[in-house]
Amino acid sequence: MNSTKEENMHKSLGILVTGLLVSASCLAQGSLVGTYKLVSIKAEIDGRLRDDRTKPPHGYLMITPKYYAVFYTRQDRKFGTSDADKAALWESLTAFAGPYRTEGKKIVISPDVSYNEIFNGTQQTRDLEVNGKGITLSSGPRPYGRDPSKKIVLRQEWERIESVNCHPM
Repeated sequence: MNSTKEENMHKSLGILVTGLLVSASCLAQGSLVGTYKLVSIKAEIDGRLRDDRTKPPHGYLMITPKYYAVFYTRQDRKFGTSDADKAALWESLTAFAGPYRTEGKKIVISPDVSYNEIFNGTQQTRDLEVNGKGITLSSGPRPYGRDPSKKIVLRQEWERIESVNCHPM
């Protein structure tokens, strides 16, 4: 009889520990889970501030307990039919998605789909700052997606527009 109680206690303890371990990731990332709207971007390419936008870009960032998806474009985009117009549209777009993890004050995204194949299968690390209204993501010098021979330093500010309960019940 004692061994049955002991076995039940071990099973219960095992279930509790497993539940805590499974939800730990969600708890650690829970403050990030939600939908965000892009507020601002500051970019330096090879040390020069990119100042080619007449209006700030617009877009969204969605973070679930396991996945990160971002899409943003310039607001001054115009429909194009010529090759040059289409190239300009391409240059005004950023989008990628994939699983992510947090490491202290960093978020590491592993894109498995992106607007630019150069990102697929890589680790995109951003410094992460969580504030009352949203998050700020920044990255040190890294290869520029449109021209990997150049380096980009990027800072993005995102405002939370929707929170998601990590454990709906």
